[in-house]
Amino acid sequence: MNSFTLVDVARVTMRTVAERVGVSPMTVSNAFSRPDQLSAALRERILAAAAELGYVGPDPAARTLARGTTGTVGILVTDSLHYVFTDVFSATFLASIAEELAGRGLALTILPPEGTGTVVPTRDVAMDAAIVYACGVDAEGLGWLRKRGLPLVQVDQPADPTVTSINIEDRAGARAAAQHVVDLGHRRVAVLVVGEGDPLDDSGNHQEQRMLGWLDALAPVGVKPVVVHCSVSAEDAAFDAVGPLLAGPDRPTALLCFSDALAAGALRAARDAGLDVPADLTVVGFDDSPLAQRTNPPLTTVRQDAAGKGRVTAAALVDALDRRRAGRPQQVEHIVLPTELVVRSSSAAPKAR
Repeated sequence: MNSFTLVDVARVTMRTVAERVGVSPMTVSNAFSRPDQLSAALRERILAAAAELGYVGPDPAARTLARGTTGTVGILVTDSLHYVFTDVFSATFLASIAEELAGRGLALTILPPEGTGTVVPTRDVAMDAAIVYACGVDAEGLGWLRKRGLPLVQVDQPADPTVTSINIEDRAGARAAAQHVVDLGHRRVAVLVVGEGDPLDDSGNHQEQRMLGWLDALAPVGVKPVVVHCSVSAEDAAFDAVGPLLAGPDRPTALLCFSDALAAGALRAARDAGLDVPADLTVVGFDDSPLAQRTNPPLTTVRQDAAGKGRVTAAALVDALDRRRAGRPQQVEHIVLPTELVVRSSSAAPKAR
């Protein structure tokens, strides 16, 4: 008959587990915090005893103080959290980062652009390092991260000589998209951008680079595109913005869109206006997110590898953390990832008028 001693879970400590297994409290601590210090068999015995006794491990706050690390990486975003989680490209990018960091025992924490009340996430959230994702150079959150002296990696930001950056060939990709439209014979072209400001005054961000790329191909043939502003990079915003444009007598025959999400909204607006894509209107996106192949018709777009971008970002951040822990300065790199034009069914030559 097995003997079983009832233990008050509220009073279970590391020492309780140590006594059950017959090891020191430090050995129990290592089972949770430094598993490489123990044999697999011993760690399994300790964890089994802890589970039986209801012990969940050392207090996270105390462990953070003792180790001097949190095991958490923050990522600063400028858009609403709803957008970050519902936009297909952003969700794929974030999932890739989280998966890579998990393999190193690191968790990813989303930092909203603004605080509420007295809490400012970029100032107050405990983290070991941070990623800055598509924020303005003057973003308040970026300022706090710099003041804290955290290892940083910037994504879709203007290159900073002091911080590692991950960007894509925005300008080259946009140029290829616009050249495709020009080569098809389109001369009445509109571009869909995000925000109300001049896209050429975007502090070097990727929207400015895409606008420059479009103009690289359009200007030599005398095309001055109509600029359509969407409040956010979302399908509904594009639908609302494009509807009036397509109702006019001089509607464009081609739309170049900042993202696939905007392009999907443009496709909806075209159907709503009774137009056929691509016979009446060519629509070109940017990103080649999974959405691009699900639209009707499938989108011609510019491909960037969201998952690959996430892996490169995570690797750069882990390298920065390893260097910090080793007492070495962060190695600053400026990585530019390729883009590629993908031609599908949403683009064709314009109808003769």
